[in-house]
Amino acid sequence: MKTWLITGCSKGLGRALSEAVLAAGNRLVATARNSDDLTDLRDRYGDLIRVADLDVTNEQSAKDAINLATQSFGGLDVVVNNAGYGDLGSVEETSLASFREQIETNLLGAIIVTKAAIPTFRAQRRGHIIQVSSVGGRIGAPARAAYSAAKWGVEGFSESLAREMKLIGVHVTVVEPGGLRTDFARSADKSAEGRPEYDAVVGATIRMQRHYHGQQPGDPAKAASVIVRLADMDAPPLRIALGSDAVQAIEAADEERLSEVDRWRNLSRSIDF
Repeated sequence: MKTWLITGCSKGLGRALSEAVLAAGNRLVATARNSDDLTDLRDRYGDLIRVADLDVTNEQSAKDAINLATQSFGGLDVVVNNAGYGDLGSVEETSLASFREQIETNLLGAIIVTKAAIPTFRAQRRGHIIQVSSVGGRIGAPARAAYSAAKWGVEGFSESLAREMKLIGVHVTVVEPGGLRTDFARSADKSAEGRPEYDAVVGATIRMQRHYHGQQPGDPAKAASVIVRLADMDAPPLRIALGSDAVQAIEAADEERLSEVDRWRNLSRSIDF
């Protein structure tokens, strides 16, 4: 039995993961911006669960959630930074306020909750931090520049974090889902297709996302099951793609990057003394 804390539990992958964690007999602090959305979980699982309001961009709110876990269950084993969202639009037409809000939630939110958990993990000399990134954290997602900027930040932060956490017995894993059959693609329903100059990328993506909703290949329940398995591993991976579409896209992108490094190798080396 492990004690988990998951952010963004009200819907999507966070809800599926909450269900999987509890069904496996673990204890859970389930959090959301509005914990009223989690009352059904509390009613069903009783003493195994605590629910809490959590604004991941608020340091005190994050510390309070960690304290709830340690005070209720005597420790903490797994923290999952799942809360996040992504709006669609071109860079030109996405306001700076929207950039800031998406980066605050998706990147700084993960950093804030992680930092709140580290003192507990350091004292225990064990723990597991699981960051929910995305294929968009490995590939610049079309029409989602703000989301990709944040998720690429999560990837870099987590890689650095993993080097430090290894010294105190704490694992870090970044999961990179492809398309999951959740409400994530619904943002396309309220998105304008934008300027005609960018239609081949932005407009096309928005139209595809509208059709994609309900057709995504990834099963959130199966993704949740994999994450539960990762938390039970003695040597979990630093990164793992979730879904055949994620594997295919990341593999192709990495091959293209290696090809580009090779193509420009001589020019790259030319700056050495």
